[in-house]
Amino acid sequence: MASIGSERAPRFPWRNPWATGSGSVIARVRATFADGSDSSLARRLAGAAFMIRAVSALLAFLSQIVFARWLGGFEFGIYIYAWTWLVLIGGVINLGLGSAAQSFIPQYTEHRQFALLRGFLGGSRWLALGIAAAAALAGGAAIMLLPGVAPNTVVPLCLACAALPALGLAAVQSGIARSYNWVNLGLMPPFLLRQLVLLASMGAAYACGVKMDAVTMMLLTVAALWSCVLGQTVAINRRLAGAVARGSKAYAARDWLKTSTPIFLVEGIYSLLAYSDVIVLSQFRPPGEVAIYYAAAKSLVLVAFIHFSVAQTVAHKFTEYHVVGDRKRLDDYLTHSLRLTFWPSLGLIVVILALGKPLLRMFGSGFESGYYLMFIIAIGLLARAAVGPAERLLSMLNERRACAIVYAGSFSLNLGLCILLIPAFGLTGAAVASASALVCESACLFIVAKYRLGFHCLIFGRPRAGA
Repeated sequence: MASIGSERAPRFPWRNPWATGSGSVIARVRATFADGSDSSLARRLAGAAFMIRAVSALLAFLSQIVFARWLGGFEFGIYIYAWTWLVLIGGVINLGLGSAAQSFIPQYTEHRQFALLRGFLGGSRWLALGIAAAAALAGGAAIMLLPGVAPNTVVPLCLACAALPALGLAAVQSGIARSYNWVNLGLMPPFLLRQLVLLASMGAAYACGVKMDAVTMMLLTVAALWSCVLGQTVAINRRLAGAVARGSKAYAARDWLKTSTPIFLVEGIYSLLAYSDVIVLSQFRPPGEVAIYYAAAKSLVLVAFIHFSVAQTVAHKFTEYHVVGDRKRLDDYLTHSLRLTFWPSLGLIVVILALGKPLLRMFGSGFESGYYLMFIIAIGLLARAAVGPAERLLSMLNERRACAIVYAGSFSLNLGLCILLIPAFGLTGAAVASASALVCESACLFIVAKYRLGFHCLIFGRPRAGA
């Protein structure tokens, strides 16, 4: 027997002797987070995911400030270049199997296809690991053999390739964990624990007098990634042993890839859209300027994590309601997802922009010159927040092709604007290109969801219940 539980999303059954009735603040808060409904579960799971990513982002932000000071702008810029390539490729190296888990696991569980469920839980991880290992070997060979690769980036880029299998495995395991509502297990190892391990190891290396450069930092990054992902593997195997009964296994790799490949295309284009500005900027501007742009963008990263947190925790529910044909619950769940994404994003943008200059000064001298970039970047983030987890809704409801077309168009716009604007306007051009692409992406996702699925996937103008 298999089950999808939520023991990592506690319901906080506290009692308050001063609560005077259902209208009290405590009662309203308890109803919001602990009433046992799917909306309450979504809030708890999204809140847990956001807290993990928020703490991770805070650690990353503080770590990057320290690393930028230890390495200097030039070496830090080289590391950012290699890290961006690692995140760009590593985010899609699993071929969409991580996100597909949130479709297959509820489907197999609902239809009681437990042999296929057991096969997917193990086979999808081995499949992703093998694909990533092959890509890592091909990438390393390309870096060593192809002309045009800057000599000071060769070693950091080759080290980044060594981390690709870890990211592929982590993505699938994260999708499996989220499908069972094990948010902590899915997100803490690759995001929070990795930051702690990296910060501790870099601090130890600095204290021991190890040369602080991009090679050292990337080497320790690879070690931190692998150690955390292997620990996650052990933990998730133990958890699955208690959630899924032993039995025969069936493998449907062709069906898995048939479903995951469109998701891979969407996520691949999404990653290109997210990181193409840094990649193109690195081709036209020196590492020091790239570091300034990166610092400005990373100062707003918490806003993006709100969108990430909601999207990662609601996708399997979209599938569940769609499979059973409960459109009303799906629409209600979408409404809550939009609210959970937009309003916290708006509030956080206001706070971060107010503190922007002091935050950038922490990176070192000259970084505050990128303060104005934060306002431009924020426009795109706010547009994306306004449509909430629209891309997850489309992917889970079999509109992956339309979603891929939207992202392909947005990426093409972003890349074209980057190539056009960066040579003429530098950092400003990169920020305008990124924000414009996100606005276009959000508008297109709304249109597709509205006219292909009939859902009003926008925080504004939603019809009232029963209308």
